[in-house]
Parts: sequence; structure tokens; C-alpha cells
Amino acid sequence: MAALDDSVQRALALGTSTLYEASGLPCAVDPAIRAVWSGAAIAAPAYPLQCSPGDNLAIHLAVERAPRGSVLVVGTSDFVAGYWGEVLTVAAEAAGIVGLVIDGGVRDVAALARRRFPVFTRGVSVRGTVKASVVSVGKPFLFAGAPVAAGDLVVADDDGVIVLPAAELCRVLSAGEARAAKESDFMKHLADGATTVELLCLAAWREKV
Repeated sequence: MAALDDSVQRALALGTSTLYEASGLPCAVDPAIRAVWSGAAIAAPAYPLQCSPGDNLAIHLAVERAPRGSVLVVGTSDFVAGYWGEVLTVAAEAAGIVGLVIDGGVRDVAALARRRFPVFTRGVSVRGTVKASVVSVGKPFLFAGAPVAAGDLVVADDDGVIVLPAAELCRVLSAGEARAAKESDFMKHLADGATTVELLCLAAWREKV
């Protein structure tokens, strides 16, 4: 648990953009999936599930089954409806679930913001859902362009959402920290008067445009 807590803090400090660039992996989720409230951020192990379009039964089962500390990663085949709202948020908090990423939709967004529960979604919809079928709960799938399996690290912030495979996590965090250190040094040179053209070795283009 201590190792996971350390990884979570390192991932949050680096942020999604740095981790994505450092990873070299197809780990970025569709950029249309955004935070419901500004400043929301999360880094936590994924618990994946897939809903039938317009049906949120799988979410109710996942809230019951997901390990504490998980973020639910919900596929809906991009069907936007109100799969999630304040009631499920209260249930999730009680179950120890720490966030939601969904390619469908949510509602009760004022309540989600007030509770500071991190939610990342494709859209907002007042339209409710039925509870009649389940595609999968806890099984890997391709979520909005990125593969996800239980235990992968989901990192989400104002820049977007990425999913880091558990087997790659140590490498990506180390690469991210190296990239962040390099960028910090780069910005010190900029503050001292250097230009991006010089630092990125782009001077040859000065005479071409």
C-alpha cells in the first residue's frame, strides 16, 4: 500500500501531460472526456466495466465489487445519458471508490462539484438510464482509445485522462520525473534570456521562413 501511495503522489505531481509524453504508450483517453469541475484530479487504480448503452446496471454492481481506493472506468459505447449522479456518488464514497471516468454522461453536476468527487465524462445529460443488462464488470477493454485493466493507474486532471499499465508504472514515473527535471532546467534558461529556437536547435529554420 505504501508503494501505491508513493506512486499516486508522484503521478499527481507530474500530471497527465508529462506522464503521457514520457510514457511512449497509447495511454491517452479521448480528449472529449473532461473534468466535471475545474481542478478535479485523481490518480488511482482502475476498476473497469462496460455498460449497455443507456443502462447503468453494471455501475451498481461495480460500486459493490470494486476494491476500496479504485476509480471506476466506465465504457458505454459513447452513449451520453445520466448514468451517474449524486445518489451513486454517495454510494461510491461509502464504498471507498475515489473517482469516476466515463465515456457516456453524468448528471447532478452541481452536487458532484460540491462534494469534490472527481468525475471525468464525455457529457452531461438529464436523461436517465434503465437497469436491465450488463456487458462486463472488472474485465479489460479498450476505453476511449486506451486499453484498461483492473489495477492499471488512471491519472486524470484538467489536461485530460491517461491509463498507465501496471507493468509499466515504475518506468513511466521515472521517465516522467526525468522529463520534468529537464523541462525545469529548460525554463530556467528561458528566464535567463535564451529562446526556444536556440534551446530546441531550430536556428536553421530562421533563414528558411
